[in-house]
Amino acid sequence: MTDRLTSFDQLDPGHVADQLDQLIAVGATAVQQGLAQASGGNLSVRTGPDEFRVTGKGTWLNKLRPEQFATLSMGGDVIDGPTPSSEWKLHQAIYAKRPDARAVIHVHPQFSLLLTALGKKIRFITQDHALYVGSYGQTKYYTNGSDELADTAAAELAGGRHDVVVLGNHGIAACGSSVDQAFRVALNFEEAAKLTYHALLLGDEDTIFPPDELDILRHA
Repeated sequence: MTDRLTSFDQLDPGHVADQLDQLIAVGATAVQQGLAQASGGNLSVRTGPDEFRVTGKGTWLNKLRPEQFATLSMGGDVIDGPTPSSEWKLHQAIYAKRPDARAVIHVHPQFSLLLTALGKKIRFITQDHALYVGSYGQTKYYTNGSDELADTAAAELAGGRHDVVVLGNHGIAACGSSVDQAFRVALNFEEAAKLTYHALLLGDEDTIFPPDELDILRHA
Protein backbone atom coordinates (compact mmCIF):
# COMPACT_ATOMS: atom_id res chain seq x y z
CA MET A 1 0.00 0.00 0.00
CA THR A 2 2.85 2.41 0.76
CA ASP A 3 4.09 2.63 -2.83
CA ARG A 4 0.59 3.30 -4.05
CA LEU A 5 0.06 6.13 -1.60
CA THR A 6 3.39 7.83 -2.21
CA SER A 7 2.66 7.84 -5.95
CA PHE A 8 -0.13 10.42 -5.47
CA ASP A 9 0.35 13.59 -7.52
CA GLN A 10 -0.41 15.73 -4.49
CA LEU A 11 1.86 18.53 -5.70
CA ASP A 12 0.36 18.70 -9.20
CA PRO A 13 -2.26 21.47 -9.18
CA GLY A 14 -3.74 20.22 -12.45
CA HIS A 15 -4.30 16.75 -11.02
CA VAL A 16 -6.00 18.11 -7.91
CA ALA A 17 -8.17 20.44 -9.99
CA ASP A 18 -9.29 17.49 -12.11
CA GLN A 19 -10.23 15.53 -8.99
CA LEU A 20 -12.29 18.44 -7.67
CA ASP A 21 -14.01 18.80 -11.05
CA GLN A 22 -14.99 15.14 -10.80
CA LEU A 23 -16.45 15.65 -7.33
CA ILE A 24 -18.36 18.72 -8.52
CA ALA A 25 -19.89 16.64 -11.32
CA VAL A 26 -20.75 13.87 -8.84
CA GLY A 27 -22.47 16.36 -6.54
CA ALA A 28 -24.67 17.66 -9.34
CA THR A 29 -25.57 14.14 -10.49
CA ALA A 30 -26.28 12.96 -6.94
CA VAL A 31 -28.85 15.71 -6.40
CA GLN A 32 -30.33 15.24 -9.86
CA GLN A 33 -30.86 11.53 -9.22
CA GLY A 34 -32.29 12.03 -5.74
CA LEU A 35 -29.38 10.64 -3.75
CA ALA A 36 -29.12 13.90 -1.82
CA GLN A 37 -31.05 17.09 -1.25
CA ALA A 38 -29.42 20.52 -1.02
CA SER A 39 -26.57 20.32 1.51
CA GLY A 40 -27.32 16.73 2.55
CA GLY A 41 -24.19 14.62 2.15
CA ASN A 42 -20.52 15.40 1.53
CA LEU A 43 -17.75 14.33 -0.82
CA SER A 44 -14.01 13.94 -0.54
CA VAL A 45 -10.91 12.86 -2.43
CA ARG A 46 -7.49 11.84 -1.14
CA THR A 47 -5.02 14.27 -2.70
CA GLY A 48 -1.87 12.87 -1.12
CA PRO A 49 -0.63 10.25 1.31
CA ASP A 50 -1.26 12.61 4.22
CA GLU A 51 -4.12 14.87 3.08
CA PHE A 52 -7.61 14.92 1.62
CA ARG A 53 -10.11 17.50 0.42
CA VAL A 54 -13.70 17.49 1.58
CA THR A 55 -16.71 19.67 0.87
CA GLY A 56 -17.09 22.64 3.16
CA LYS A 57 -19.73 23.07 5.84
CA GLY A 58 -23.24 23.73 4.49
CA THR A 59 -22.32 23.47 0.80
CA TRP A 60 -25.04 22.39 -1.61
CA LEU A 61 -23.88 19.37 -3.61
CA ASN A 62 -25.38 20.62 -6.86
CA LYS A 63 -23.77 24.05 -6.54
CA LEU A 64 -20.18 23.15 -5.65
CA ARG A 65 -17.21 25.29 -6.62
CA PRO A 66 -13.48 24.42 -6.24
CA GLU A 67 -13.00 26.97 -3.45
CA GLN A 68 -15.69 25.23 -1.37
CA PHE A 69 -13.43 22.26 -0.60
CA ALA A 70 -11.38 22.25 2.60
CA THR A 71 -7.94 20.64 2.68
CA LEU A 72 -7.31 18.54 5.78
CA SER A 73 -4.40 16.48 7.01
CA MET A 74 -5.02 12.86 7.87
CA GLY A 75 -4.62 13.97 11.47
CA GLY A 76 -7.65 16.24 11.12
CA ASP A 77 -5.91 19.61 10.91
CA VAL A 78 -7.39 22.13 8.46
CA ILE A 79 -4.60 23.08 6.05
CA ASP A 80 -6.53 25.37 3.74
CA GLY A 81 -9.98 26.41 2.62
CA PRO A 82 -13.33 26.84 4.39
CA THR A 83 -14.64 25.15 7.52
CA PRO A 84 -15.00 21.49 6.54
CA SER A 85 -18.23 19.54 6.59
CA SER A 86 -19.29 18.32 10.01
CA GLU A 87 -18.76 14.81 8.65
CA TRP A 88 -15.04 15.25 7.97
CA LYS A 89 -14.25 12.65 10.65
CA LEU A 90 -16.21 10.06 8.66
CA HIS A 91 -13.99 10.63 5.63
CA GLN A 92 -10.82 10.73 7.72
CA ALA A 93 -11.66 7.46 9.47
CA ILE A 94 -12.44 5.67 6.20
CA TYR A 95 -9.16 6.77 4.61
CA ALA A 96 -7.31 5.55 7.70
CA LYS A 97 -8.94 2.11 7.48
CA ARG A 98 -8.81 1.93 3.68
CA PRO A 99 -5.41 3.09 2.40
CA ASP A 100 -6.48 1.96 -1.08
CA ALA A 101 -9.42 4.40 -1.16
CA ARG A 102 -8.97 7.53 -3.23
CA ALA A 103 -12.50 8.95 -2.78
CA VAL A 104 -15.42 8.79 -0.35
CA ILE A 105 -19.02 9.58 -1.34
CA HIS A 106 -21.50 10.25 1.47
CA VAL A 107 -25.10 10.78 0.34
CA HIS A 108 -28.64 10.21 1.65
CA PRO A 109 -30.40 7.75 -0.71
CA GLN A 110 -33.98 7.20 0.41
CA PHE A 111 -34.64 3.61 -0.69
CA SER A 112 -31.47 2.35 0.99
CA LEU A 113 -32.39 4.13 4.21
CA LEU A 114 -36.03 3.05 4.17
CA LEU A 115 -35.28 -0.64 3.68
CA THR A 116 -32.59 -0.81 6.35
CA ALA A 117 -34.75 1.16 8.80
CA LEU A 118 -37.49 -1.43 8.26
CA GLY A 119 -35.04 -4.28 8.80
CA LYS A 120 -35.15 -5.41 5.16
CA LYS A 121 -31.96 -6.72 3.59
CA ILE A 122 -30.95 -5.03 0.34
CA ARG A 123 -30.46 -7.71 -2.31
CA PHE A 124 -28.24 -7.70 -5.39
CA ILE A 125 -30.43 -9.04 -8.15
CA THR A 126 -28.76 -7.76 -11.33
CA GLN A 127 -25.27 -8.42 -12.65
CA ASP A 128 -24.11 -4.83 -12.10
CA HIS A 129 -25.34 -4.70 -8.51
CA ALA A 130 -23.69 -8.01 -7.67
CA LEU A 131 -20.43 -7.19 -9.44
CA TYR A 132 -19.91 -3.55 -8.49
CA VAL A 133 -21.30 -3.71 -4.94
CA GLY A 134 -21.81 -7.31 -3.85
CA SER A 135 -22.01 -6.66 -0.11
CA TYR A 136 -22.54 -3.84 2.34
CA GLY A 137 -22.01 -2.92 5.96
CA GLN A 138 -24.44 -1.28 8.34
CA THR A 139 -24.30 0.75 11.53
CA LYS A 140 -27.03 1.86 13.90
CA TYR A 141 -27.86 5.54 14.16
CA TYR A 142 -25.13 7.76 15.58
CA THR A 143 -25.16 11.56 15.73
CA ASN A 144 -23.76 13.13 12.59
CA GLY A 145 -20.17 14.26 12.94
CA SER A 146 -19.57 12.03 15.96
CA ASP A 147 -16.57 9.81 16.58
CA GLU A 148 -18.94 6.85 17.02
CA LEU A 149 -20.37 7.31 13.54
CA ALA A 150 -16.95 7.69 11.93
CA ASP A 151 -15.36 4.77 13.76
CA THR A 152 -18.19 2.27 13.30
CA ALA A 153 -18.63 3.12 9.62
CA ALA A 154 -14.91 2.84 8.92
CA ALA A 155 -14.77 -0.50 10.74
CA GLU A 156 -17.39 -1.89 8.33
CA LEU A 157 -15.22 -0.93 5.36
CA ALA A 158 -11.87 -1.95 6.86
CA GLY A 159 -9.77 -4.42 4.93
CA GLY A 160 -12.03 -4.27 1.89
CA ARG A 161 -14.76 -6.15 3.70
CA HIS A 162 -17.30 -3.88 1.99
CA ASP A 163 -17.08 -0.78 -0.20
CA VAL A 164 -20.31 0.77 1.08
CA VAL A 165 -21.90 1.10 4.49
CA VAL A 166 -25.39 2.20 5.48
CA LEU A 167 -25.37 4.70 8.33
CA GLY A 168 -28.61 3.94 10.16
CA ASN A 169 -31.39 6.52 9.61
CA HIS A 170 -28.85 8.83 8.03
CA GLY A 171 -27.15 7.92 4.74
CA ILE A 172 -24.51 5.79 3.09
CA ALA A 173 -20.75 6.11 2.65
CA ALA A 174 -19.09 4.51 -0.38
CA CYS A 175 -15.37 4.40 -1.14
CA GLY A 176 -13.40 3.50 -4.22
CA SER A 177 -10.06 3.64 -6.00
CA SER A 178 -11.25 6.75 -7.85
CA VAL A 179 -14.07 9.29 -7.68
CA ASP A 180 -15.88 7.47 -10.49
CA GLN A 181 -15.52 4.09 -8.81
CA ALA A 182 -16.81 5.32 -5.44
CA PHE A 183 -19.81 6.96 -7.10
CA ARG A 184 -20.48 3.83 -9.18
CA VAL A 185 -20.76 1.88 -5.93
CA ALA A 186 -23.16 4.44 -4.45
CA LEU A 187 -25.34 4.56 -7.57
CA ASN A 188 -25.56 0.80 -7.94
CA PHE A 189 -26.28 0.33 -4.25
CA GLU A 190 -29.27 2.67 -4.30
CA GLU A 191 -30.51 1.05 -7.52
CA ALA A 192 -30.25 -2.35 -5.82
CA ALA A 193 -32.33 -0.95 -2.95
CA LYS A 194 -34.98 0.25 -5.40
CA LEU A 195 -35.12 -3.15 -7.10
CA THR A 196 -35.37 -4.88 -3.72
CA TYR A 197 -38.21 -2.53 -2.75
CA HIS A 198 -40.16 -3.38 -5.91
CA ALA A 199 -39.47 -7.09 -5.48
CA LEU A 200 -40.89 -6.91 -1.96
CA LEU A 201 -44.00 -5.17 -3.28
CA LEU A 202 -44.45 -8.12 -5.64
CA GLY A 203 -44.14 -10.54 -2.73
CA ASP A 204 -40.62 -11.76 -3.55
CA GLU A 205 -38.18 -12.03 -0.65
CA ASP A 206 -35.54 -14.40 -1.98
CA THR A 207 -34.36 -13.61 -5.51
CA ILE A 208 -30.67 -12.69 -5.88
CA PHE A 209 -28.10 -12.81 -8.68
CA PRO A 210 -26.83 -16.44 -9.06
CA PRO A 211 -23.65 -16.68 -6.94
CA ASP A 212 -22.01 -19.21 -9.28
CA GLU A 213 -22.45 -16.83 -12.20
CA LEU A 214 -20.85 -14.04 -10.18
CA ASP A 215 -17.75 -16.17 -9.64
CA ILE A 216 -17.49 -16.64 -13.41
CA LEU A 217 -17.78 -12.89 -13.97
CA ARG A 218 -15.04 -12.13 -11.46
CA HIS A 219 -12.63 -14.51 -13.20
CA ALA A 220 -13.51 -13.52 -16.76
